[in-house]
Amino acid sequence: MSGLTRSASLSSFGEVARKAGLDPNALLREFDLPPRCLSEPELGIPVDSVRRLLEACADRSGIESFGLRMAEARRLSDMGPLGLLMREQPTLRLALEACADYANRLNAALYFTLEESPDVVVMREDLILGRPGPLRQGTELAVGIVFRVLQTFMGRQWRPLRVCFSHDAPTDRTEHDRLFGCRVEFGQAFNGIVCSRRDLDIANPTADPGLARLARQMLDAYPQQGSDKLTVQVRQLVVSLLGSGACSVEIVAQHLGVDRRTVHRRLAQEGETFSQIVASVRRELATVFLDDPNRNLAEVSALLGFSSLSGFSRWYRQQFGEPASAQRTARRGTTTGR
Repeated sequence: MSGLTRSASLSSFGEVARKAGLDPNALLREFDLPPRCLSEPELGIPVDSVRRLLEACADRSGIESFGLRMAEARRLSDMGPLGLLMREQPTLRLALEACADYANRLNAALYFTLEESPDVVVMREDLILGRPGPLRQGTELAVGIVFRVLQTFMGRQWRPLRVCFSHDAPTDRTEHDRLFGCRVEFGQAFNGIVCSRRDLDIANPTADPGLARLARQMLDAYPQQGSDKLTVQVRQLVVSLLGSGACSVEIVAQHLGVDRRTVHRRLAQEGETFSQIVASVRRELATVFLDDPNRNLAEVSALLGFSSLSGFSRWYRQQFGEPASAQRTARRGTTTGR
């Protein structure tokens, strides 16, 4: 279910890999990615292959910030038509809303959402591939790219209020602190960037509406990778609502502007049910959260939207055939033995 992403997602991969003492072309072949994806940014390549590639590079080079190093070299132009559309928006708010509208079309596993409060804005990024596996490098790459986009609008001196990652802290945080220049927090409930709401109202005096229309037309021509299906929309809402404790079919229906019966009926037409989608997202996130040794089971339970630890424990045993504590112990043992 992970789908495709633009080969531009590997921009700067070759340079970062070589500096890390790795052979980028050999690695691409190992993970069934065509070497020409480093020179042709519009190829569609499997998201899961990119994920496995980046994790392998970090593991073999011993560089925990491999994905972050790739992000640091990114330019707005590397985002193709989406970068052009964002650059030509009259305010940063509209640029980020454009990113929220189209990010999933260019990377089928990426869900970018804006969550506003009276004073701050959370730019949240979730990678949901539909299968288990480490996501540290891909997540840090995605968050790092958005940070570089924000600096394009705000200037290189701009810093967010917080940068948050759901995975545990690296052994060496030097590159994280240097790149973001602010409080970087690990083991959090979400991946993303927190900034002042006032920042989003910054005007872009060079915005060109004509270029923005052209970029939007180009983006609308991209294959939608199933985003016209209700299943994809519901999955995105489940990802953002799950930890709030308000992830019900009624709430999702309200967000979609329909009633719950319509949600059930249309999902059934696509061969899915609401409960299956929730369980699928929970299974994937559970493997991510349990990999973090700093999270206790009660916290994992809350992040997955369970009202009690006992409810989470029953669900986990039904899904995986063993208690969550046993699975966590097995993962730690595997990590220790590497």
